[in-house]
Amino acid sequence: MIHRLHYVQILPVNIDKAWGFFSKPENLDRITPGWLRFEILSIPADEMYPGMLIEYVIKALAGIPMRWLTEITHVQKPEIFVDEQRLGPYRFWHHQHIFHTVPEGVKMTDLVHYSLPFPRLSFPLHALVIRPRLEEIFAFRRQVLSEIFS
Repeated sequence: MIHRLHYVQILPVNIDKAWGFFSKPENLDRITPGWLRFEILSIPADEMYPGMLIEYVIKALAGIPMRWLTEITHVQKPEIFVDEQRLGPYRFWHHQHIFHTVPEGVKMTDLVHYSLPFPRLSFPLHALVIRPRLEEIFAFRRQVLSEIFS
């Protein structure tokens, strides 16, 4: 089963400033809750490009380290980039970051499609733990972005 997350936030900045922030993987740490203990293991390039790999570790469940390898598969500066999990906790992870100029600044959209391994077995885990945690991560991100760009 493919699950979907869809979040929209208006940032009171121009599109170049928004792109400049989101296209730098080192800023992921700033918008990730501390309880995930997010750590980038690879040193990314200064400029995002298709094929770029980013390796990091998170501790999402019971403090157990999980390695995650993300590939940036699409980049259309300054409007969209897509990251896809290559190795990690999900069976499938496809995250679109979309930016549109609006009168108030930039409309930033996160569209995530994901699935879990062992779908039938993971269904209760998704409802009780995974989905609420993802919603918490994106709520934290929304709050921090409001503070950064206010």
